[in-house]
Amino acid sequence: MKNLWDDNAAARCEDELALRVYSSRLLGCDPSLVLHGGGNTSVKIKQTNLVGEAEEILYVKGSGWDLATIEAPGFTPIRLAHLLKLAQLESLSDLDMVNELKTQQTIASAPTGSVEAILHAALPFRYVDHTHADAIVTITNTADGEARIRQIYGDDVVIIPYVMPGFDLARLVAERFAADAHTETIGMVLMNHGIFSFADDAKTSYQRMINLVQRAEDYLQAEGAWQLPEPTANPLSGQHRIERTALRADVSASAGFPCLLSYHSTTTDLSFCQHRDVATISQQGPATPDHVIRTKRLPLLGRDVQAYQAFYKEDFKSNAPAGVTMLDPAPRVILDPELGLISIGKSAKECGIIADIYHHTMQIIQRAEQLGGWQALPADKVLEVEYWELEQAKLRKGGSAPKFQGEIALVTGAASGIGSACVNALLARGAAVVGLDINPAICELHQRADFLGLQCDVTNTEQLEQTLERTTQQFGGLDMLILNAGMFPGGSRIDALEDDLWRKVMAVNLDANMALMRIAHPLLKQAPAGGRVVVVGSKNVPAPGPGAAAYSASKAALNQLARIAALEWGADNIRINSLHPDAVFDTGIWSDEVLQSRAAHYGMSIEAYKTKNLLQTEITSHDVAELAAEMCGPLFAKTTGAQLPIDGGNDRVI
Repeated sequence: MKNLWDDNAAARCEDELALRVYSSRLLGCDPSLVLHGGGNTSVKIKQTNLVGEAEEILYVKGSGWDLATIEAPGFTPIRLAHLLKLAQLESLSDLDMVNELKTQQTIASAPTGSVEAILHAALPFRYVDHTHADAIVTITNTADGEARIRQIYGDDVVIIPYVMPGFDLARLVAERFAADAHTETIGMVLMNHGIFSFADDAKTSYQRMINLVQRAEDYLQAEGAWQLPEPTANPLSGQHRIERTALRADVSASAGFPCLLSYHSTTTDLSFCQHRDVATISQQGPATPDHVIRTKRLPLLGRDVQAYQAFYKEDFKSNAPAGVTMLDPAPRVILDPELGLISIGKSAKECGIIADIYHHTMQIIQRAEQLGGWQALPADKVLEVEYWELEQAKLRKGGSAPKFQGEIALVTGAASGIGSACVNALLARGAAVVGLDINPAICELHQRADFLGLQCDVTNTEQLEQTLERTTQQFGGLDMLILNAGMFPGGSRIDALEDDLWRKVMAVNLDANMALMRIAHPLLKQAPAGGRVVVVGSKNVPAPGPGAAAYSASKAALNQLARIAALEWGADNIRINSLHPDAVFDTGIWSDEVLQSRAAHYGMSIEAYKTKNLLQTEITSHDVAELAAEMCGPLFAKTTGAQLPIDGGNDRVI
């Protein structure tokens, strides 16, 4: 454990709430303490209300906030006196508890306070910190975990047996802490859950957390259970995009909606997946029940999704609380000896969260095994949390799903112009997007989990193969393909057209697209909602102009290829449509030289040339991208083989 406290930084905090934000972030930035929204912190502050009355207010982490990035509005102010009265009740339902928390907030717009707000209130200290420290969870998830905790801490901490978070836990803490704590008590361990530290100042509470967790790590070190086994694995060589895509299709069918699958195959990942006892150690349960809403209780071993589905239904029947409706039976974590650790989610961010959680879980399991044997909570205790209404509410908080949630799109020529705009349009609709371009700037186009930029020469078939390998490794498959990459050479009449230029235009505009379609076909065929291809054609297909023979011919041939694909691929539930833009000047092919040449050809000024259509409007990359994205959506679900102009109205086309 590293103590990150900085007295100078703390001194710059203008009040106690700012200090609470500062120390909470110190905890949140250490993933061995807090992972993705886990843990919570609070501070008790005396304030004067609008009618001049002094009140003790508990500022507790609000639901949905992450300690790593929390700000002052992320803490919910709740009247402390009322919380202490609630802690004395014999029982309180979840819904009533949430209602009481909401009605006692002093800022109506604040988020709902943590479900552990009453617990924080019951601890008689100004600052309270709670984490799910890996070292603590490791020790408590062993057969003799409580005895080991007593050996480590003696009377320095109060030990609370596992109780599901919420009112029952708060009431038990209120009783046990009052009975067991003394003047030297500096912490509290919740078995199979986590650890609390507290004090009347932020620095002491934070330092106590660091010191308590360090003592647990030191204990694991002394017991020979800290150093993880040296990874030994047999990496799988070759290409595996077909296997990954087929697995995604099975998982999505089980879930009832498209899912992303993110593959992790480092030596460490494969070593765990190939562990001789993986069938035993991985089938115990999560490191803490809080993780179950992300990971489900157990991972799938191997690739038999139907077998996992049958197991999940039986597990639900035997262990879930009465009166709840079963969630989808698809796994969220897969451990495969060849493909590695696979995290499954509706978005790339969710896949990342699940992978982070399970990477820590693998470490915890292995250390607990070295300590004497990993032993998670019984199935019914874990499913109690998975089907806890308050936890399920967190997952539903996002509202309606984006149009392309859980789907993957690949866009060629994506570094600028129409391609870049297509990337933005697809991301805005919830898709995970892979962008290809020969320009290395594509790799930096977006810095976000749902975008993968890859430098690629689309005329190189080997590079196309590699990009689809990366696509399936990053996201699991392919649903949408936007064929946009192309080149438009300067005007050249046929009698002056050189062979090399003709071949180059054909290689980029036609041959590369044919190769990518061929390679992508088996992936699109497995798309859960059907594959979709959009070809960015040209007005020159229905209405070619002089001086653009290579471009017009290549685009016309590509359009014919798309028509044939529509005939051949309809039986595979893949639809392919073309759109024909004209005069889109914010793209890479429209250099100043080309623009001047074409305007001069028509005897027009550049400005007049830009709006030479019936509607006298300029067509932008954004306009084309929005149409391309919609052609992948439900409005065009029953359309294939179509050609749609986006040109402001061209009299020659009409």
